[in-house]
Amino acid sequence: MAVNPRSPRSDVGVIRQRRGNRDDRRSNSSAAALKGHEDQEQIMSRISCAARSTTLALAVVGLVACQSMTERQRNTAAGAGVGAATGAAVGAATGGNAAAGAVVGGAVGAVAGNLWTRHLEAKRAEMQRATQGTGINVTRTTDNQLKVSVPSDFSFDPGSAQIKPQMRPVLDQLAQGLDPRTRLTIVGHTDSAGSAELNNRLSLDRAVNVRDYLHNDGVDPGHMFVNGRGETQPVASNDTAIGRALNRRVEIFLSEPSA
Repeated sequence: MAVNPRSPRSDVGVIRQRRGNRDDRRSNSSAAALKGHEDQEQIMSRISCAARSTTLALAVVGLVACQSMTERQRNTAAGAGVGAATGAAVGAATGGNAAAGAVVGGAVGAVAGNLWTRHLEAKRAEMQRATQGTGINVTRTTDNQLKVSVPSDFSFDPGSAQIKPQMRPVLDQLAQGLDPRTRLTIVGHTDSAGSAELNNRLSLDRAVNVRDYLHNDGVDPGHMFVNGRGETQPVASNDTAIGRALNRRVEIFLSEPSA
């Protein structure tokens, strides 16, 4: 039987065809990678554009309205601006609606921005000056309340709910110049001496006596709330006299309502 030999030209054609197929596959892979990179750049561009648009819109609104706002309204607007810009960027980044994200973020920011006011900051500085070197602790809490913690040296004797004379000037200073909308939460604490039932009652009586004293100083009783925690929240060991004295305390929290 006669066998037809393969033509050299045929072999060359097959090799060229195989090389062409490989080149096509490489070209397709490069095109896909380039398209993915372009898509990522477009997403980042949309996020940046959304954030810039939101910031610009808030700036325009702020320029128009700021002069007629009260301090509380300005604080709320500032918080809303931060929340809206953040919400818009997050909404765009996650494939959602940037405008809807701005609305949700603005609502959260407005609440957060309204809690710590200039009045509370001024009251903190005032109380820190008035109580310097006394052991009374004046701080801003993580949830934007002004906390005044008065230990037993200035507050109560063991087993007693009667306010010490040393504490009266502190309460007088606290009551002075309070914003009528400021809310006060007064929490009484005891050491571990005595029964839990007795300590719960004693801690509440301490908080009530502080409230009544502040009422006599002109603070609206409708804006004051009392709580007794007994011995359940010690700040030091009850095994020593010093620790028990630290645990015998009253804590007063001042906060500004959001509306």
